[in-house]
Amino acid sequence: MDNATPSRKLTCVIIDDEPLALDLLAGYCAQVPYLELKGQFHDALVGLAFVQDNPVDVVFVDIHMPRITGLQLVQLLPSPGPKVIFTTAYDQYAVQSYELSAADYLLKPIAFERFVQAVNKVRQAPASAPAMPAVVPALTPAPAETAPVPVAPDAMFVKNEHRLQRVAFNDILYIEGMKEYLMIYTLGSKILTLQSFKRVEEVLPPDRFARIHKSYIVALNHIEHVERSKVQVAGRLLPIGDTYRDSFAATIRAYNLL
Repeated sequence: MDNATPSRKLTCVIIDDEPLALDLLAGYCAQVPYLELKGQFHDALVGLAFVQDNPVDVVFVDIHMPRITGLQLVQLLPSPGPKVIFTTAYDQYAVQSYELSAADYLLKPIAFERFVQAVNKVRQAPASAPAMPAVVPALTPAPAETAPVPVAPDAMFVKNEHRLQRVAFNDILYIEGMKEYLMIYTLGSKILTLQSFKRVEEVLPPDRFARIHKSYIVALNHIEHVERSKVQVAGRLLPIGDTYRDSFAATIRAYNLL
């Protein structure tokens, strides 16, 4: 459906299996005079059926839900259909949301001002062009070819306060675990993010980074020297844990052969 003009209200629905998230977003909608909430659903399939029968301007939808994910739900929406604003606690779906032409991608916990920013993006978008997401994929440019060539990401996005921050792999010196948080040390700054080592390890290129301790991941190209039980990066000595000693030694041997 066509984008709503600023002279009328945007109709919307919220689809999220978390009751607290539903209540928060419903409260936000009530505070925005040009938003009209038509329904809120904890069951994704019920919400999808409602939108198929009752066209709205905007759908706020969570990504992680039982039975059907938010990404799958969006692909089942009518076309042309509503603008989609994803709401999620996970930042790794930013690229997929971009591919689905999402209007925006909000990371939980969602601040009210960030919510309003997303709504205004939809409200002010020209009818001739889809609203663009706040997050773009961090990919290296593909070479000019007659057919698309897959390219590896050269960066990752991490949650920093109420935004997604792009962190280039080349800039990362090492990462330190601090309970539920990670401190990412880069060439120019430190970034504190609510993230797990497991998730970061899934994103980091394994040929460029190594886990050396339960609390540390290091960038291989920034290692200054290796001692028997320590690694120096950016002038700081970091411990090598017994659990990771053998795998790290094997990584260093392989790295030297590259």
